[in-house]
Amino acid sequence: MAQMTGNEQFQRWLAQVNQECGSFAARPLEGEFFGHLETGYTRALKLSTVTSANVNLYRTKNEIKNHSDSWFYTVFQLEGLATIEQNNRQTVIQPGDITLVDASRPCSLVWQQPSRQISLLLPRSLLEQQLRVGEAHCVQRLSKNLPMVQMSHRLLQESMSNHELSGSESEAALEAIVCLLRPVLQQQDVQPSRRDRQFEKVIQLIESHLQSEMLRPEWLANETGMSVRSLYRMFADKGLVVAQYIKNRRLDLCARELRSAADDEKLAGIGFSWGFTDHSHFSTAFRQRFGISPGEYRKRHR
Repeated sequence: MAQMTGNEQFQRWLAQVNQECGSFAARPLEGEFFGHLETGYTRALKLSTVTSANVNLYRTKNEIKNHSDSWFYTVFQLEGLATIEQNNRQTVIQPGDITLVDASRPCSLVWQQPSRQISLLLPRSLLEQQLRVGEAHCVQRLSKNLPMVQMSHRLLQESMSNHELSGSESEAALEAIVCLLRPVLQQQDVQPSRRDRQFEKVIQLIESHLQSEMLRPEWLANETGMSVRSLYRMFADKGLVVAQYIKNRRLDLCARELRSAADDEKLAGIGFSWGFTDHSHFSTAFRQRFGISPGEYRKRHR
């Protein structure tokens, strides 16, 4: 059987998302796409586990009108980072965080690195019984450090692993999750925190200067008005190392170029164009990230 191409894998994944999660559109991002979807229905608990990388999944008014909008997507982040936008608000969630996405409004989810999350369908009627939900409650980052958020994660995963739940028990679990999240949603500031806005600014600055020799932690700190120590701490809070993040983004873009590079194009030149001035260092770093050398990677993607 012939192996599926990257585009075929992408289209198959998107079709599965549309079948199980509602109508969405998507576009692959720079780097190698990966997407996997697992669905689970434990009586009243309707959920999907999405594992993906280098893809933008989104809903416009066209997708919304073709599918029911009578729920919220309750996103439980498990691994990696996800950037979510709705109502002109953007947030970056990390493992342990939760956020709400309104199915009745356009939204966008971006995964630029391997990410895994559970999307639980929360009926609008159930949420509105306990909370007057509006735009201000959507795409808030409900921090993993909050006890009610931690309890919600545990309750969901324990419910998922218990296949003997009755219908009434699964409904009670769903209601309990809403009860746990209610005080958190009521207390959260409707605007992203200053620290979150600063982190997003740093990420955008990195993306726009990936080919620049001056892109170093010291330069980033100076450009964003913080100390290098504060910059390191900000990335550590997200489970990241700033220099490693920059290197991985550059390697991802090197890999993208290798997939279309001519056989006679020098590998060192590709690495150099993305900030790797030493070919030996480039080759070692590439192998650490992708498991094979740049030359082998190019051959495999012919």
